[in-house]
Amino acid sequence: MQKLSGKFQIYLTVELRMSPNTVEAYLREVLKLEEFLETGGRSWEDLDTPGLENYLLAVRQSEQDLSPRTLSRILSSLRSMMEFLILGGYRQDNPLQGIDMPRITQSLPEVMTLEEVEAFLDAIPLDTLLGQRDRTLYELIYSCGLRVSEAVDLEMTNIFMDEGMIQVFGKGQKERWVPLGPVAEHWLKIYLSDVRPLLVRPGIMTNALFLNNRGKGLSRKGMWKNFKTTAERAGVSGKIHTLRHSFATHLLQGGADLRSVQEMLGHSDISTTQIYTHLNRDDLQQAHESFHPRGKA
Repeated sequence: MQKLSGKFQIYLTVELRMSPNTVEAYLREVLKLEEFLETGGRSWEDLDTPGLENYLLAVRQSEQDLSPRTLSRILSSLRSMMEFLILGGYRQDNPLQGIDMPRITQSLPEVMTLEEVEAFLDAIPLDTLLGQRDRTLYELIYSCGLRVSEAVDLEMTNIFMDEGMIQVFGKGQKERWVPLGPVAEHWLKIYLSDVRPLLVRPGIMTNALFLNNRGKGLSRKGMWKNFKTTAERAGVSGKIHTLRHSFATHLLQGGADLRSVQEMLGHSDISTTQIYTHLNRDDLQQAHESFHPRGKA
């Protein structure tokens, strides 16, 4: 008989239409608890609140640096599992109801200045095909506010040069359309005409937009490695996702409205977008001096 964790994976993928990365993360936490239960001779059907508390205590003891955010992710994974068990008729109650979610302090996203973004992009060597590919890739992530997974998953059929738009499938395969902008459009034209055709390898069929040196779709691991190398060369700090944070912050600082930024980022809830409305003290001082009747001496 198929284990309930296997059926749960199908439930996440087919019913909830979660992304492969989210399914993998949720399943990993569920399998840990399943192993814990089997070791004690128990099953999902007879799991109770004290049993869950014992498991979470064991997790805390094994992972000394367990953060509230990590604990929240574990509980979210298990909550989805409990909902699946109830819907499937495997049990009638939810033992997680007696366990509170940890309070998470919202931290401001790490953001590059425009000068740092330019320094990073300028540090990418253009004397190789892969360098020109990376220049296009990271420009697209910054100009369009893409997630890493969205950039990796882009296909040739998602690019609409005549319209100046790209079609993006975000979390849960939610579709959105994002303007390219003239700089991203410039580099994309060069990549499509002069670079990608030379990266294609005989016998390897792929519709992926960004290819590696073997003619296959570029992986997240490859992106992270190249980003780190370039960031060190440019003398800037951050991760690939920092380019997406910078995209949103620079839009808002330039006067874009929150709803438009929400749409371009693919956020389902505008409260998620509001984190980018943080301003530094210079911004606040300038705004006060410019717009408040008592702002100037």
